[in-house]
Amino acid sequence: MPQRQINLHLVSDSTGETLNSIARATLARFDNHHVIHHRWSLVRSRLQLDRVLEGIEHEPGPVLYTLVDSSLRLALEETCGRVGVQCFSPLDPVMDLLQGAIGARAKEKRAAQHVMDADYFRRIDAMHYVLSHDDGQGTLGIRDADVVLVGVSRSSKTPTCFYLANRGIKAANVPLVPGAALPTALEDPPCPVVGLHIEANALIDIRRHRLKIIGAAGVRHDASDYIDPEAVKAEIIAARRLCSSRGWPVIDVTRRSIEETAATVLQLMEAWHARRKDGAPTHTPEDPAAAVLGTPGRGP
Repeated sequence: MPQRQINLHLVSDSTGETLNSIARATLARFDNHHVIHHRWSLVRSRLQLDRVLEGIEHEPGPVLYTLVDSSLRLALEETCGRVGVQCFSPLDPVMDLLQGAIGARAKEKRAAQHVMDADYFRRIDAMHYVLSHDDGQGTLGIRDADVVLVGVSRSSKTPTCFYLANRGIKAANVPLVPGAALPTALEDPPCPVVGLHIEANALIDIRRHRLKIIGAAGVRHDASDYIDPEAVKAEIIAARRLCSSRGWPVIDVTRRSIEETAATVLQLMEAWHARRKDGAPTHTPEDPAAAVLGTPGRGP
């Protein structure tokens, strides 16, 4: 089937993040397409909208918009109707649903989700925390963490922590290095600890690519324990055994996106706090790696 090309206009009076997410999620389900994105953000005046309308007339295509100002919405809809392109506000059905359930009209307030409130500053604080507690740094500050991720080098600990920080979660990460002692704070952790597991072949590929990027000064690719298959397998097994012995749940990140890993971490955090609230042990009594790694019983 030949590839079809379309123009897609995303018009927002805010940052446009919502429309970008909607477009990305929906277009991922189509094959054999080529979409040219036209992103129009911070459209808050008629002068700014006129530039958008000229763009739509010059390169017509469907329009998704999030505009609060009713006069701007009307002008956009009229132009789309004249040009013969469809336009749609994806938040309107959701807003109508919630207005009916809540029994009140929504305020006409643009970029309401981006106000600098307590939640905003909590996310910024979490970002600062991740920066200062990345890759085993600031181990004393682990006592202030909401969650600690552990795993071998290059198992996606850092990007997962940053994703969680954007949700306001203070996430520290600690590398599991053969022969290196763990921070004392992890002897009796005050928060959930989650292990990240990755298959050996995938890890070797990631590490080999990493060595190429940094130049691997003086490191022979075929001799370094960092990418030696047997050494990597031993490193992964040691990390698995440690998590099993501590009762730390494990997530296999080999074929997971960062978003999927973070979502699972959040689920495990909720389960940890639920057990703590009920007075149950915060560690899992059975091998937490069993379902993920296929290791029955209390350990490998």
